[in-house]
Amino acid sequence: MTRLMLDLQGHQLTVDEQQLLTRLHVGGVILFARNIQNAAQVAALAAEIRSIRPDILLAVDQEGGRVQRLKEGFTRLPAMRELGHLYTLNNNAGLDAARLMGQLMAAEVINVGLDLSFAPVLDIDYSYSDIIGDRAFASNIDSLIQLAQAFIRGMHQSGMSATGKHFPGHGYVAGDSHTCIPLDKRSLAEIQATCLKPFVALASQLQGIMPAHIIYTAVDEHPAGFSKRWLKMLRQELNFTGMIFSDDLAMEGASQAGSFPQRAAAALQAGCDQVLVCNNPAAALEVLNWLESQEIETCSKMAALKAQSPSSSHWLASPEALLARQLAEHLVAKDLQSVLNLLI
Repeated sequence: MTRLMLDLQGHQLTVDEQQLLTRLHVGGVILFARNIQNAAQVAALAAEIRSIRPDILLAVDQEGGRVQRLKEGFTRLPAMRELGHLYTLNNNAGLDAARLMGQLMAAEVINVGLDLSFAPVLDIDYSYSDIIGDRAFASNIDSLIQLAQAFIRGMHQSGMSATGKHFPGHGYVAGDSHTCIPLDKRSLAEIQATCLKPFVALASQLQGIMPAHIIYTAVDEHPAGFSKRWLKMLRQELNFTGMIFSDDLAMEGASQAGSFPQRAAAALQAGCDQVLVCNNPAAALEVLNWLESQEIETCSKMAALKAQSPSSSHWLASPEALLARQLAEHLVAKDLQSVLNLLI
């Protein structure tokens, strides 16, 4: 049970969705822009969902920059690459800002009743991938690890679990796995020496990981999220004990695995704990019906990803939160000197 995360049609639950949420194989809901009007509406929607399923995971993509679903009533967050630029100017300022951005993002998300944002992005920016680009903290691996670690620390301070993506690295390929099946033809040794390093360094600090819909041709014929070899490596060599989320099974990068039930089966058999089916209600229902026909154990790792702290609203009224909002404003404007003036 609890193996499926799906999405919704609008700002409120439909009657069909209310019934859908009572089905125990639904373990999570992810919100998109069409579900979001403002902070009060999101809080009401979250409360409505929890009145039906208190145990469910409520998620959103609130990375900052190009990927920020929650807008009205929320701080506009910078692209993570701005933290990398700041770190280049002053390491300590970059780390302080990264920690505060993580804490601010998480506090605002938790404050409206959601559990987690699928963050941070641990991909390296090679300037090849438009879909990653400035979502990455840096091109330099050591800088990226330091900044991501600080951002994760901030998330944890607000009581939010951290989900690293896209294992073992999406930044080297030009293709967008939303619309194609990208191929990364590097050797395993090359991947281990580059893209895999942030995941190795931070696995013990992550509660969730999302694999990429990319085929690493020297390692396996299947995309990482459907690859027993990659997910076994994640568990056994990186000693990752948290929850593995598939990326969206409705993406083109997942199409190699076949029909939607076949995609879900392949992801779960490879080692994913929960599968996402988004922007395709018929496909989500198809997967749900298939799950109910199977003997699949409950996902025991879900509880660890629930938001832990009830004090986010208190922190949001603090002087430190005010500083975080000021920093976010200057980072969005790419005014790094003003950020330095506030932090040094």
